[in-house]
Amino acid sequence: MSTQAPQPKPWVAKLAPYEPGKSESPGAKRVIKLSSNESVFGPSPRAVAALEQAGARLRRYPEPTAAILREALAAAHDIDPDWIICGAGSDEILHLAVQAYAGPGDRVLHSRFGFMMYPISARAVGAEPVAIPNRNWAGDVEGILAAVDARTRVVFLDNPNNPTGACLGRDDVWELAERLPRHVLLVYDAAYAECVTRSDYEDGIALAKAFPHVLTTRTFSKAYALAALRVGWAVGRPALLDPIHRIRPPFNVNQPAQEAAVAALGDRAHLERTVSATVAGRRQLEEGLTRLGLDVVPSQTNFVLVRFPSDSPHNAEAANRYLMQEGIILRWLPGQGLADCLRVTVGTEEENAAVIAAIEAFLARSPAAA
Repeated sequence: MSTQAPQPKPWVAKLAPYEPGKSESPGAKRVIKLSSNESVFGPSPRAVAALEQAGARLRRYPEPTAAILREALAAAHDIDPDWIICGAGSDEILHLAVQAYAGPGDRVLHSRFGFMMYPISARAVGAEPVAIPNRNWAGDVEGILAAVDARTRVVFLDNPNNPTGACLGRDDVWELAERLPRHVLLVYDAAYAECVTRSDYEDGIALAKAFPHVLTTRTFSKAYALAALRVGWAVGRPALLDPIHRIRPPFNVNQPAQEAAVAALGDRAHLERTVSATVAGRRQLEEGLTRLGLDVVPSQTNFVLVRFPSDSPHNAEAANRYLMQEGIILRWLPGQGLADCLRVTVGTEEENAAVIAAIEAFLARSPAAA
């Protein structure tokens, strides 16, 4: 009998798994976790109540197509329910889209500073991820279009961008969709759409309606604060969604999550309060950190990206180490080519003030103290 163990596909064996933001700071008396772009303002009380009520029906499988959620989304965004697909977070939909439309030998384009799951999803199906340098911290439309070739099958565009927070306007996004060959799938990732304040932003709904090769993804994990339930959704023409449905796992969105998301969607007042507080907190961080002499990327999300000096006593790695000791958990990003940056999720007013004060104390330390 052979003792040879099953071997994974070579491209899977070489994958570096996704690394989430840290959650613990051993030894710290208090912990302020601002590493994962979670909403500190919490979900709608209606969503919590719906989740509790759903507990009485846990023995039943969920409705397999997330019909109640698709219908609620359709009513809220003026879309035919058949144009909507739901997933266990938008992450699942991103991966399924690549699985449906790309494979070995194909190329998948994404921004160099973009969501870390894009290259992972591409490599998981044997495709080649191609990183396109960012322009002014956002996606580069001309750079993406110049990189498209006969092997290109999928283009990812996160707008606003994660981890930079930068955002393209409507005209740029529509130009990309218009000029992109129709056999190339454009996945427009608008995970932070609710946080955007610029007037010329494209949230992706009209884009997906207008173009047969556009899939727009959205999520309930950010502004709606349902990250633990893993609820995402996407908009595209039924013919575009069909191959994704064919490989979508049955019952992929659990019933309590569906019902909580429907309730959250119906609580516009809570969403508006959350967005208002998020924008205020974002401004507080941007102004406070800029005052300290740091470079802050203008953000349209629920986080800000901060660039630190290159000198070793006060660089981003040292800052991250110091802040962790103080119980403040941010996101250091060396794996994404941003070793000189920390990403700071918007916290409460008090948490934001604590972050600013701690970074000010860190920058004031002498080289000997560091």
